[in-house]
Parts: sequence; structure tokens; C-alpha cells
Amino acid sequence: MIETAEEEGRMDGSAPGPQTEHSRLLEGLRAHGIAFNELGRRLGAQAGLHVTDASALVEILGAQDSGRPLTQTQLSQRIGLTTAATSSLLNRLEAAGHVRRARDSADRRLVTLHSTDSAEALVDRFFDPLVMRMSALADTYPPQQLAAFTHFLEEICTTMNTYAGEVAEQKTRG
Repeated sequence: MIETAEEEGRMDGSAPGPQTEHSRLLEGLRAHGIAFNELGRRLGAQAGLHVTDASALVEILGAQDSGRPLTQTQLSQRIGLTTAATSSLLNRLEAAGHVRRARDSADRRLVTLHSTDSAEALVDRFFDPLVMRMSALADTYPPQQLAAFTHFLEEICTTMNTYAGEVAEQKTRG
């Protein structure tokens, strides 16, 4: 079905173009970010954690699952807290039995953060139903389209992380 310019929300009568699709895509990415943050809040509420503690736990689990456990400094940067505030947060998560700190086997000065089995089970119980739904949705797309989408998301993340680094660098210089 071909929509009219008015149905597309273009009152000037112009045809849909790349800028319209770019805007829709950026709006979708923004909506995804909001939904992701809301899930973090709900995980925290369900687990009896402050939203920042829940966000930290998700960051620790994600890094651990990717084979690159975080240090306290890296976690501080990811969640936007000072190292002192992150230390207090980690003390709370350790006391609750959700994380442990471990010395790196190659460099004993380096301390990495790891989730406990109980924390992994807690997060899995919360997210597994969503993962199943998202997997079912992904199954409706051809592999080539999923590969293109994956590549696009990787590029979006790289662009966002690069920009975040530039902003942080400007802050330290200025």
C-alpha cells in the first residue's frame, strides 16, 4: 500500500526519503534505550536492588559473559559513578551475595568483578522470558537481514562509544 504524504506526516507533499527513515530509525534506537533502562529498573525492583546497583550487576554480567570481566574503574566509567561511590555499590552487592572480586591470575594487582551463581540465576529468571520472545522474533527474519542488522548495531555502538570517549576527553581537558 502506498501512503500519501499526509499519511506519512509530511505536510509539504514530499515523498518519503532517507531523512524520514533516518529519523524513524533514530527514534527506534532511542525507544530501545528507554525500554532497556526500564527493564533495569524493574529488575532492580524485583530483586530489591537500587536501580544503580541493578545496572552495575547487569554490566558485570555482560562483561563476564563476553569473557572480559570489568575492573572497578571500568565499572565506574560505565555506570557514571566515582570510584568511591562504585566501591560502596560493590560492597553492597558483595554483602548481598551478588558479586565477588578476584585477583587476575596474570597480574595480581588487577582485581576483576564477577557475578555469583545466585546473581546469574536471578538475572536469568528475569530476562529469560524476554530472551525467548526476542529469539522468536529474530527467527522471523532471514539470516542475511539479521547479519546486516547486527553489523549496523555494532557500528552504532562503536559510534556512540567513540563519541562518549570524545566527550569524556573534552571534560578532562576543559
